[in-house]
Amino acid sequence: MAQEILRIGNCSGFYGDRLAAAREMVAGGPIDVLTGDYLAELTMAILYRSRVKRPETGYATTFLTQMEQVLGTCLEKRIRVVSNAGGLNPAGLAEALARLADKLGLKARIAYIAGDDVLDRLPAWQGEGHPLKHLDKGTPLNELKAPVVTANAYLGGWGIAEALRLGADVVICGRVTDASLVVGPAAWRFGWGREDWDRLASAVVAGHILECGAQCCGGNYSFFQEVPTYANIGYPIAEMHSDGSFVVTKHPGTGGLVSVGTVTAQLLYEIDSPRYLNPDVTARFDTIRLEQGDKDRVRVSGVRGDPPPPHTKLCLNYLGGYRNSMTFVLTGLDIPDKAKLIEETFWPMVGGREAFAETAVSLVRSEREDPESNEAAFAYLKITVKDSDPAKVGRAFSNKVIEMALAHYPGFTMTTPPTEESPYAVYWPALVPADLIAQVVHFEGKETSVKPVLPPARWTPVEAPAVSLPPPPSGSTVRAPLGRVFGTRSGDKGGNANLGVWARRPDAYAWLLEFLTVERFRELLPECRGLAVERYPLPNFLAINFVVRGLLGEGVSSSTRSDPQAKSLGEYLRAKHVDLPAPLL
Repeated sequence: MAQEILRIGNCSGFYGDRLAAAREMVAGGPIDVLTGDYLAELTMAILYRSRVKRPETGYATTFLTQMEQVLGTCLEKRIRVVSNAGGLNPAGLAEALARLADKLGLKARIAYIAGDDVLDRLPAWQGEGHPLKHLDKGTPLNELKAPVVTANAYLGGWGIAEALRLGADVVICGRVTDASLVVGPAAWRFGWGREDWDRLASAVVAGHILECGAQCCGGNYSFFQEVPTYANIGYPIAEMHSDGSFVVTKHPGTGGLVSVGTVTAQLLYEIDSPRYLNPDVTARFDTIRLEQGDKDRVRVSGVRGDPPPPHTKLCLNYLGGYRNSMTFVLTGLDIPDKAKLIEETFWPMVGGREAFAETAVSLVRSEREDPESNEAAFAYLKITVKDSDPAKVGRAFSNKVIEMALAHYPGFTMTTPPTEESPYAVYWPALVPADLIAQVVHFEGKETSVKPVLPPARWTPVEAPAVSLPPPPSGSTVRAPLGRVFGTRSGDKGGNANLGVWARRPDAYAWLLEFLTVERFRELLPECRGLAVERYPLPNFLAINFVVRGLLGEGVSSSTRSDPQAKSLGEYLRAKHVDLPAPLL
């Protein structure tokens, strides 16, 4: 008898992803579940601003456009839809989808999951002795002097599983973990129990691979030259089996590439230690086995799981203030002197740097000697200011920049005209005991409570299997970019950045393990000096993951870095020249 397969396809990796992807996934081949991931820490703040303007929203409105295109086909083919597009208002999105179904003449059974919005519970929790300390800084929430505007717990997948068991065609969630969109359907279809740690952990791994849409199908891939085409790039499908193993693939005829390399890259995205925590299970990334099958098919097996942690993570956002940036274009000769002159002139015009709560200045040297074009002579000086007073950082700031236009350095020009201030939110991660969080499934006028998963009093932790490696190559070396041999993937988690590096041959990995220590990492990336850097080897897929604490300040929406989400950090490392063993090249 053929083994039952549950085909889960994802059509969205973020709020703003390809609008046609849902239709392409439904029409492109067989799937059983269509998922969509729309949420990030920053997205919750964006949805807050939209809900302030229109209280009935607070969800990902593009989900409705996609459902208008595919809902009828999904109902006809019995494709379940599971999405976290509900954001801050899953009930509101469920109501809007019901109205859309009525307009289309469709009978859709729609459930939504509540319980993640804990904003009104924060005062009581603090009064009960839960300090809600910032996970990275250790500061208790009661020391925060700014208003918290969103507070959501990361929910697990058992509410989704219950909604599907009750007969829902569409399950709308708020802030569930990204992986829960896969865990819930798999647990429902295969009848897994709450302590099936290995199977649940494997579903978490599948969810992590799928969550960023086309990114595991060749998107943002270091060795992009190997991807046959990026036109009509495919979105991922996980063919799940009852034992938890699965195959990552995509619809035939689509662009992109599914390989051990593209899957490895996605596994390294936005993780820290090999113990990948989720509300339902702790997935052990140091047990994952990857195997290339046929074209665009990668088998994932061997995943082991430990029980989940006793605490649930919260995503809080508070109003941090206002910010503005202006960028000077510096051309040709004497770039450092021109930049120095700008600062000497500009800061006194606005009352000095001390007049603002925070300032940042960044000089990007991109000019070329004896340039072959006008643009090749450009460098850029970016000045950013932040303050709680919007008047300080608005046109009062940017107009002063423009006042210098005819009275300053030669070749004065800017990248933009004067700009207004913009508000920004700040991410505050915290923990509460897991038993304080309960999911509630709302379906056809009834509410079903789903208790959190708590770790047992005793269990035996998983031991990662030993991986044998050959000796690192020795002999002559060649000065060359690290990226000629190694791939990377980097991303953000609040104010922290992660950077995963992987090899494609065991001997290359053996060399990487010896070479890329924390000390060498800081040497190659000077921005990381003085910051806490953690190093986690993952020999099972020939990788090392680095976590840099505090590199992104207070997080993406308030970071003053040119790349506030650390998306380019890995490619920056690949560009660094090192002495590589000649056999590796």
